Amino acid sequence: MRFVVVTGMSGGGKSTALKILEDFGFYCVDNLPASLIEKFVELITMPNGEITKVALGLDVRADQSFEKTTKILKDLRAGGYQFEILFMDASEAVLIKRYKETRRVHPLAVGGRVEDGVRKEQKVLAATRKMADYVIDSSKLLTRELKAELERIFVANEEYNSLMVTVMSFGFKHGIPADADLVFDVRFLPNPFYIEELKHKTGNDPEVQQFVMSNPEAEMFLQKLTDMVQFLIPNYINEGKNQLVIAIGCTGGKHRSVTLANELYARMKDQGHYGIKLYHRDMAESSLQDLQR
Repeated sequence: MRFVVVTGMSGGGKSTALKILEDFGFYCVDNLPASLIEKFVELITMPNGEITKVALGLDVRADQSFEKTTKILKDLRAGGYQFEILFMDASEAVLIKRYKETRRVHPLAVGGRVEDGVRKEQKVLAATRKMADYVIDSSKLLTRELKAELERIFVANEEYNSLMVTVMSFGFKHGIPADADLVFDVRFLPNPFYIEELKHKTGNDPEVQQFVMSNPEAEMFLQKLTDMVQFLIPNYINEGKNQLVIAIGCTGGKHRSVTLANELYARMKDQGHYGIKLYHRDMAESSLQDLQR
């Protein structure tokens, strides 16, 4: 029996996660009252049961105390019941944005401001978040990327660390990404923009990639960057970091930075037990869509 409790911030992607787990063959139950949790767990863990994979969604409600739910989960673990906790999270700004876009009422902000509800919920869920086996920050995740993460954890059963690495290309003329943790400037490399046949192409095109990487300094930079990032990531994981944004910038964010970001991503994607995604911020076709609640 594999039993997963899915909880987290309202607007963090719990419902989306449950739908994905259902697609993976989990029997999913959502919004179960706290008073029924223990009885539900007893029933699904009975010997010789037909159900082998269960996901239970639990969230904050305005009419009941989540502290009671947290205590029940602690008591169940103390009693020897085996289950995993998946905590879906997102940044405060993203949570507020999602609520305002959907015009939904936050369960802890009825008649008040969404911001107040989000901050109150963060405090209420702090203890449960610490108990979680997996914390996924959906702030910048597409639904397909979340699916890939959950598949890695609950289908492939790979070792998991709650770190999502974003390798991002950007253009300095559009501003440095506000959420970047590590910023690298590759404007020291020759610019394909001044080559007429490459000007209107991007770092996703083989011709631009070949031009950029034919420079010895590009390969040397990439090797040193890869070594440093591979050194840093385990230390970030040990410190409990959930998000790492590695931003590589050139002038316009379409040629050199895209090429180097692609190369770094290719070298990192199969090297560790962490989530990784690639994002080209300043290319016209790049876009991110928010997860729905």
